[in-house]
Amino acid sequence: MAQAESAVYTHGHHESVLRSHTWRTAGNSAAYLLPSILPHMHILDVGCGPGTITADFAAMVPEGLVTGLEHAPEVLEQARSTAAARALDNIRFFVGDVHALGFPDGTFDIVHAHQVLQHVGDPVQALREMRRVAKPGGIVAVRDSDYEGMIWYPDVDGMDDWAKLYQLVARSNGGEPNAGRHLLAWARQAGFDREDITSTASTWCYNTPQEQAWWSSLWADRIVASSFAQTAVAGGHTTEQELARIAKVWRRWGEQEDGWFAILHGEILCRVPATLPHEDLVPESPTTEYSRYLSFVDGEDIGIHDEDE
Repeated sequence: MAQAESAVYTHGHHESVLRSHTWRTAGNSAAYLLPSILPHMHILDVGCGPGTITADFAAMVPEGLVTGLEHAPEVLEQARSTAAARALDNIRFFVGDVHALGFPDGTFDIVHAHQVLQHVGDPVQALREMRRVAKPGGIVAVRDSDYEGMIWYPDVDGMDDWAKLYQLVARSNGGEPNAGRHLLAWARQAGFDREDITSTASTWCYNTPQEQAWWSSLWADRIVASSFAQTAVAGGHTTEQELARIAKVWRRWGEQEDGWFAILHGEILCRVPATLPHEDLVPESPTTEYSRYLSFVDGEDIGIHDEDE
Protein backbone atom coordinates (compact mmCIF):
# COMPACT_ATOMS: atom_id res chain seq x y z
CA MET A 1 0.00 0.00 0.00
CA ALA A 2 1.32 3.45 -0.89
CA GLN A 3 2.62 5.60 1.95
CA ALA A 4 0.40 8.54 2.94
CA GLU A 5 1.63 12.11 2.66
CA SER A 6 4.48 12.75 5.09
CA ALA A 7 5.45 16.30 4.13
CA VAL A 8 3.92 19.50 5.51
CA TYR A 9 2.66 22.00 2.94
CA THR A 10 5.00 24.93 3.47
CA HIS A 11 2.69 27.76 2.36
CA GLY A 12 -0.73 26.75 3.67
CA HIS A 13 -3.80 28.58 2.37
CA HIS A 14 -3.61 31.98 4.01
CA GLU A 15 -5.10 34.84 1.97
CA SER A 16 -1.60 35.97 0.99
CA VAL A 17 -0.98 32.54 -0.54
CA LEU A 18 -4.33 32.37 -2.34
CA ARG A 19 -3.65 35.86 -3.69
CA SER A 20 -0.91 34.23 -5.74
CA HIS A 21 -2.69 30.93 -6.48
CA THR A 22 -5.84 32.58 -7.86
CA TRP A 23 -3.70 34.56 -10.33
CA ARG A 24 -2.69 31.31 -12.01
CA THR A 25 -4.33 30.28 -15.27
CA ALA A 26 -3.82 27.50 -17.77
CA GLY A 27 -2.24 30.11 -20.03
CA ASN A 28 0.37 31.41 -17.60
CA SER A 29 0.99 28.12 -15.76
CA ALA A 30 0.38 25.23 -18.19
CA ALA A 31 1.16 26.60 -21.65
CA TYR A 32 3.43 23.63 -22.36
CA LEU A 33 0.41 21.29 -22.00
CA LEU A 34 -2.28 23.22 -23.87
CA PRO A 35 -1.53 21.91 -27.41
CA SER A 36 -2.18 18.36 -26.14
CA ILE A 37 -5.69 19.08 -24.79
CA LEU A 38 -8.63 17.95 -26.94
CA PRO A 39 -12.35 18.74 -26.35
CA HIS A 40 -13.35 15.19 -25.35
CA MET A 41 -10.63 14.51 -22.78
CA HIS A 42 -10.92 13.48 -19.13
CA ILE A 43 -8.37 15.41 -17.04
CA LEU A 44 -7.22 14.97 -13.45
CA ASP A 45 -5.76 18.13 -11.88
CA VAL A 46 -3.74 17.10 -8.82
CA GLY A 47 -3.27 19.77 -6.16
CA CYS A 48 -5.92 21.97 -7.75
CA GLY A 49 -6.05 24.53 -4.92
CA PRO A 50 -8.63 27.29 -5.58
CA GLY A 51 -9.37 25.79 -8.99
CA THR A 52 -8.46 28.53 -11.44
CA ILE A 53 -6.33 26.30 -13.67
CA THR A 54 -8.82 23.45 -13.21
CA ALA A 55 -11.65 25.67 -14.43
CA ASP A 56 -9.64 26.70 -17.48
CA PHE A 57 -9.14 23.02 -18.32
CA ALA A 58 -12.88 22.39 -17.99
CA ALA A 59 -13.62 25.21 -20.44
CA MET A 60 -11.23 23.57 -22.92
CA VAL A 61 -12.92 20.15 -22.78
CA PRO A 62 -16.64 20.89 -23.30
CA GLU A 63 -17.22 17.26 -24.33
CA GLY A 64 -15.02 15.90 -21.54
CA LEU A 65 -14.68 15.93 -17.76
CA VAL A 66 -12.26 17.50 -15.29
CA THR A 67 -11.56 16.24 -11.78
CA GLY A 68 -9.79 18.49 -9.28
CA LEU A 69 -7.97 16.73 -6.44
CA GLU A 70 -6.72 18.54 -3.35
CA HIS A 71 -5.13 17.29 -0.13
CA ALA A 72 -6.46 20.26 1.89
CA PRO A 73 -10.27 20.19 1.95
CA GLU A 74 -10.69 23.76 3.20
CA VAL A 75 -9.64 25.33 -0.12
CA LEU A 76 -12.11 23.32 -2.21
CA GLU A 77 -15.04 25.57 -1.30
CA GLN A 78 -13.28 28.32 -3.22
CA ALA A 79 -12.58 25.91 -6.09
CA ARG A 80 -16.26 25.02 -6.35
CA SER A 81 -17.15 28.72 -6.31
CA THR A 82 -14.67 29.34 -9.12
CA ALA A 83 -16.33 26.67 -11.25
CA ALA A 84 -19.85 27.89 -10.41
CA ALA A 85 -19.00 31.48 -11.31
CA ARG A 86 -17.99 30.29 -14.77
CA ALA A 87 -21.07 28.05 -15.11
CA LEU A 88 -18.93 24.97 -15.66
CA ASP A 89 -20.86 21.73 -15.19
CA ASN A 90 -18.15 19.31 -16.34
CA ILE A 91 -15.94 19.69 -13.27
CA ARG A 92 -15.96 18.14 -9.78
CA PHE A 93 -13.59 18.20 -6.83
CA PHE A 94 -12.32 15.52 -4.44
CA VAL A 95 -10.13 15.33 -1.35
CA GLY A 96 -7.24 12.95 -1.93
CA ASP A 97 -3.53 12.15 -1.71
CA VAL A 98 -1.31 12.01 -4.79
CA HIS A 99 0.72 9.19 -3.21
CA ALA A 100 -2.38 6.94 -3.24
CA LEU A 101 -4.89 8.16 -5.82
CA GLY A 102 -8.40 6.78 -5.39
CA PHE A 103 -8.82 5.88 -9.06
CA PRO A 104 -7.98 2.67 -10.93
CA ASP A 105 -5.46 2.27 -13.70
CA GLY A 106 -6.12 4.02 -16.98
CA THR A 107 -8.83 6.48 -15.91
CA PHE A 108 -7.68 9.84 -17.36
CA ASP A 109 -6.38 11.15 -20.67
CA ILE A 110 -4.24 13.74 -18.87
CA VAL A 111 -2.99 13.80 -15.28
CA HIS A 112 -1.67 17.24 -14.39
CA ALA A 113 0.09 18.74 -11.37
CA HIS A 114 1.29 22.31 -10.99
CA GLN A 115 3.59 23.33 -8.12
CA VAL A 116 2.83 20.08 -6.30
CA LEU A 117 5.86 17.79 -6.36
CA GLN A 118 8.05 20.32 -4.56
CA HIS A 119 5.79 19.93 -1.52
CA VAL A 120 5.26 16.16 -1.29
CA GLY A 121 7.21 13.62 0.71
CA ASP A 122 7.79 11.16 -2.15
CA PRO A 123 7.65 12.81 -5.59
CA VAL A 124 8.64 9.59 -7.37
CA GLN A 125 5.75 7.69 -5.82
CA ALA A 126 3.47 10.59 -6.73
CA LEU A 127 4.57 10.29 -10.36
CA ARG A 128 4.07 6.51 -10.27
CA GLU A 129 0.49 7.07 -9.15
CA MET A 130 -0.10 9.75 -11.77
CA ARG A 131 1.25 7.37 -14.41
CA ARG A 132 -0.92 4.55 -13.12
CA VAL A 133 -4.21 6.45 -13.42
CA ALA A 134 -3.39 7.83 -16.88
CA LYS A 135 -4.82 5.95 -19.85
CA PRO A 136 -2.50 4.08 -22.21
CA GLY A 137 -1.36 6.72 -24.65
CA GLY A 138 -2.24 9.41 -22.12
CA ILE A 139 -0.11 12.18 -20.65
CA VAL A 140 1.34 12.99 -17.25
CA ALA A 141 2.15 16.72 -17.12
CA VAL A 142 4.04 18.40 -14.29
CA ARG A 143 5.42 21.90 -13.73
CA ASP A 144 7.36 23.01 -10.66
CA SER A 145 9.41 26.04 -9.76
CA ASP A 146 13.05 25.99 -8.75
CA TYR A 147 13.75 28.34 -5.85
CA GLU A 148 17.49 28.53 -6.47
CA GLY A 149 16.57 29.49 -10.02
CA MET A 150 14.78 32.64 -8.86
CA ILE A 151 16.61 35.88 -9.67
CA TRP A 152 15.73 39.49 -8.99
CA TYR A 153 16.87 43.06 -9.38
CA PRO A 154 17.84 45.21 -7.60
CA ASP A 155 19.78 43.18 -5.04
CA VAL A 156 18.22 44.68 -1.92
CA ASP A 157 20.10 43.74 1.23
CA GLY A 158 18.25 40.93 3.02
CA MET A 159 16.59 39.24 0.03
CA ASP A 160 19.20 36.49 0.15
CA ASP A 161 18.23 35.88 3.78
CA TRP A 162 14.67 35.18 2.63
CA ALA A 163 15.86 32.76 -0.06
CA LYS A 164 18.09 30.83 2.35
CA LEU A 165 15.37 30.65 5.00
CA TYR A 166 12.80 29.39 2.51
CA GLN A 167 15.11 26.57 1.40
CA LEU A 168 15.68 25.58 5.03
CA VAL A 169 12.00 25.62 6.00
CA ALA A 170 10.78 23.83 2.86
CA ARG A 171 13.28 21.01 3.32
CA SER A 172 12.51 20.68 7.03
CA ASN A 173 8.85 20.28 6.01
CA GLY A 174 9.84 17.32 3.81
CA GLY A 175 9.76 19.04 0.43
CA GLU A 176 12.25 19.86 -2.34
CA PRO A 177 12.22 23.59 -3.14
CA ASN A 178 14.35 23.08 -6.27
CA ALA A 179 11.95 20.51 -7.71
CA GLY A 180 11.98 22.00 -11.21
CA ARG A 181 15.46 20.67 -11.99
CA HIS A 182 14.58 17.20 -10.64
CA LEU A 183 11.45 16.49 -12.68
CA LEU A 184 13.13 14.63 -15.52
CA ALA A 185 15.10 12.40 -13.15
CA TRP A 186 12.04 11.74 -10.98
CA ALA A 187 9.98 10.79 -14.03
CA ARG A 188 12.58 8.23 -15.10
CA GLN A 189 12.70 6.81 -11.57
CA ALA A 190 8.90 6.54 -11.71
CA GLY A 191 9.12 4.24 -14.73
CA PHE A 192 8.93 6.51 -17.77
CA ASP A 193 11.38 5.83 -20.58
CA ARG A 194 13.53 8.77 -21.61
CA GLU A 195 12.08 8.79 -25.14
CA ASP A 196 8.58 9.20 -23.69
CA ILE A 197 9.50 12.37 -21.75
CA THR A 198 9.61 15.90 -23.13
CA SER A 199 11.45 18.14 -20.66
CA THR A 200 11.25 21.93 -20.99
CA ALA A 201 11.49 25.11 -18.94
CA SER A 202 9.56 28.36 -18.69
CA THR A 203 9.39 31.40 -16.44
CA TRP A 204 7.13 33.79 -14.68
CA CYS A 205 8.49 37.33 -14.80
CA TYR A 206 7.14 40.23 -12.74
CA ASN A 207 8.46 43.47 -14.20
CA THR A 208 5.78 46.17 -14.24
CA PRO A 209 5.28 48.47 -11.24
CA GLN A 210 1.90 46.83 -10.61
CA GLU A 211 3.36 43.30 -10.72
CA GLN A 212 6.26 44.33 -8.51
CA ALA A 213 3.91 45.82 -5.91
CA TRP A 214 1.65 42.75 -6.00
CA TRP A 215 4.47 40.21 -5.71
CA SER A 216 6.36 42.04 -2.97
CA SER A 217 3.27 42.72 -0.85
CA LEU A 218 1.98 39.15 -0.96
CA TRP A 219 5.38 37.81 0.09
CA ALA A 220 5.72 40.43 2.81
CA ASP A 221 2.36 39.27 4.17
CA ARG A 222 3.13 35.57 3.65
CA ILE A 223 6.39 35.83 5.59
CA VAL A 224 4.62 36.86 8.80
CA ALA A 225 1.07 35.49 8.50
CA SER A 226 1.04 32.18 6.57
CA SER A 227 1.86 28.61 7.55
CA PHE A 228 5.42 29.34 6.42
CA ALA A 229 5.82 31.73 9.36
CA GLN A 230 4.34 29.25 11.83
CA THR A 231 6.51 26.30 10.78
CA ALA A 232 9.62 28.46 10.48
CA VAL A 233 9.32 29.65 14.08
CA ALA A 234 8.06 26.35 15.50
CA GLY A 235 10.93 24.51 13.84
CA GLY A 236 13.48 26.80 15.45
CA HIS A 237 14.70 28.15 12.10
CA THR A 238 14.01 31.81 12.83
CA THR A 239 12.18 34.21 15.13
CA GLU A 240 9.11 36.39 14.71
CA GLN A 241 11.38 39.43 14.88
CA GLU A 242 13.52 38.12 12.04
CA LEU A 243 10.44 37.36 9.95
CA ALA A 244 9.21 40.91 10.50
CA ARG A 245 12.58 42.19 9.30
CA ILE A 246 12.42 40.05 6.14
CA ALA A 247 8.88 41.28 5.47
CA LYS A 248 10.24 44.84 5.52
CA VAL A 249 12.95 43.74 3.09
CA TRP A 250 10.29 42.53 0.67
CA ARG A 251 8.41 45.84 0.94
CA ARG A 252 11.64 47.74 0.39
CA TRP A 253 12.34 45.72 -2.75
CA GLY A 254 8.81 46.47 -3.93
CA GLU A 255 9.52 50.21 -3.69
CA GLN A 256 12.60 50.13 -5.92
CA GLU A 257 12.58 51.54 -9.42
CA ASP A 258 13.13 49.08 -12.26
CA GLY A 259 12.29 46.07 -10.09
CA TRP A 260 12.37 42.71 -11.86
CA PHE A 261 11.75 39.17 -10.55
CA ALA A 262 11.95 35.95 -12.58
CA ILE A 263 10.99 32.42 -11.51
CA LEU A 264 12.38 29.45 -13.38
CA HIS A 265 10.15 26.37 -13.79
CA GLY A 266 10.91 22.86 -14.92
CA GLU A 267 8.24 21.07 -16.98
CA ILE A 268 7.71 17.50 -18.12
CA LEU A 269 5.25 15.94 -20.54
CA CYS A 270 5.36 12.16 -20.08
CA ARG A 271 3.59 9.88 -22.53
CA VAL A 272 2.18 6.65 -21.12
CA PRO A 273 2.85 3.75 -23.51
CA ALA A 274 -0.21 2.66 -25.48
CA THR A 275 -0.27 -0.99 -24.47
CA LEU A 276 -3.53 -2.33 -23.02
CA PRO A 277 -7.05 -1.07 -23.81
CA HIS A 278 -8.61 1.03 -21.05
CA GLU A 279 -11.34 -1.55 -20.38
CA ASP A 280 -8.78 -4.18 -19.41
CA LEU A 281 -7.37 -1.94 -16.66
CA VAL A 282 -10.48 -1.14 -14.61
CA PRO A 283 -10.79 -3.35 -11.48
CA GLU A 284 -14.00 -5.16 -10.59
CA SER A 285 -14.36 -3.31 -7.25
CA PRO A 286 -13.74 0.39 -7.78
CA THR A 287 -12.83 2.70 -4.91
CA THR A 288 -15.28 5.15 -3.38
CA GLU A 289 -13.67 8.01 -5.29
CA TYR A 290 -13.94 6.17 -8.59
CA SER A 291 -17.53 5.11 -7.94
CA ARG A 292 -18.39 8.76 -7.45
CA TYR A 293 -16.45 9.65 -10.57
CA LEU A 294 -18.41 7.08 -12.58
CA SER A 295 -21.64 8.54 -11.18
CA PHE A 296 -20.52 11.93 -12.42
CA VAL A 297 -19.75 10.46 -15.85
CA ASP A 298 -23.28 9.04 -15.88
CA GLY A 299 -24.70 12.50 -15.20
CA GLU A 300 -25.29 12.48 -11.44
CA ASP A 301 -24.28 15.42 -9.26
CA ILE A 302 -21.79 13.74 -6.95
CA GLY A 303 -20.22 16.75 -5.24
CA ILE A 304 -17.20 16.29 -3.02
CA HIS A 305 -16.65 13.28 -0.79
CA ASP A 306 -16.08 13.63 2.93
CA GLU A 307 -12.51 13.62 4.18
CA ASP A 308 -13.02 10.41 6.17
CA GLU A 309 -14.74 8.37 3.45
